[in-house]
Amino acid sequence: MKTSPLQLIFLYILAISVPGCTSKGNEIIEAGNNSISSREAFPALTFTSPVDMQHAGDGSNRLFVVEQQGVIKVFENSSSVSTSAIFLDIKSKVTSGGERGLLGLAFHPDYENNGYFFVNYTQGNPLKTIIARYKANQPSGNLADPASETVVLTFDQPYANHNGGSLQFGKDGFLYIATGDGGSGGDPQNNAQNRGNLLGKILRIDVNGTEKGAYSIPTDNPFVKNTEQFREEIFAYGLRNPWKISFDPVTDYLYAADVGQNEREEINLITKGGNYGWRIKEGVDCYNPSSNCNAAGLTEPIHDYSQENGDKSITGGYIYASDSVPSLKGKYIYGDFVSGRIWALEMDVDKKKNNTLLLENKGTISSFGRDAAGEVYYLNYSEGKVMKFAGSLN
Repeated sequence: MKTSPLQLIFLYILAISVPGCTSKGNEIIEAGNNSISSREAFPALTFTSPVDMQHAGDGSNRLFVVEQQGVIKVFENSSSVSTSAIFLDIKSKVTSGGERGLLGLAFHPDYENNGYFFVNYTQGNPLKTIIARYKANQPSGNLADPASETVVLTFDQPYANHNGGSLQFGKDGFLYIATGDGGSGGDPQNNAQNRGNLLGKILRIDVNGTEKGAYSIPTDNPFVKNTEQFREEIFAYGLRNPWKISFDPVTDYLYAADVGQNEREEINLITKGGNYGWRIKEGVDCYNPSSNCNAAGLTEPIHDYSQENGDKSITGGYIYASDSVPSLKGKYIYGDFVSGRIWALEMDVDKKKNNTLLLENKGTISSFGRDAAGEVYYLNYSEGKVMKFAGSLN
């Protein structure tokens, strides 16, 4: 099988070795005795390099799949659906390949009335990230206007990899944006710790405001009106390449899966003003020797795992909120792009974790999605398929 562009770039990144401190951390907890299986959710549909899936929150029972080259497809959320339609085609604007492309999609909380949605894509040479707003011709229809673009926010990308790309609206109505550290290996410019730029961060903006042109800064962002030239859009920092963020619909916790360098992959609960350690630490291990691994003020991941078993690129998922597989309800479902493993992470009220291995060898898992009923799906990048879960945990 031909190696996919994302696989090639991940293998390149993994080949970059930068010496760092090492320490023993919490290894993965696995309880693999279960009867969970997966199957194609929409057998008649195949997508080209899918990297995201969202629903519009408008009660229309539609799903939208993002194809990396610059296309969004829309279709009815039914296993018998036979065709999808092109909702938006902006291939002419998008620079794709490797970790570049159309990477994220989020629908405005009032999409049903205003038809607004937001995308995250890379463009140009020199490369930059663009957060843009588009408008559907009719919110209930299956076609958006490619000429309706309003650029909300842009920032430069010094390298082709680590672009982040995930977008999510919180219950607060603000747009959260996951950004990578700018790329190469080892964050050579220390962007993730530099609050003077937007790389290696979770950003939070008010897309209903106009203070900054097409957005405003929420008044309770952690660095509002600071005197140190920190970017006020920053909600949290110290991330390497957060590949998918999502909210727990019950607790409103914000989960971020952060891809590791050479040793560990991690999952973080994002809080306002939090510093998640990169490049001082990689997961629970020290990384940058020059920092003396000073962990003061850093927030530890809620879970991390070693790359030793072939798990080398975490893909963040969602809290399972459907009744279809009751034993998964309330658990955070996530996977690994390289190994094709999928797990369920559960935390109790004291945030003590239980991590269960659900499935293995499920291909290149590029993203997860959750529909309006809380059902969680995963996307197989190489095969272009949307998969869903069945069975139960013992």
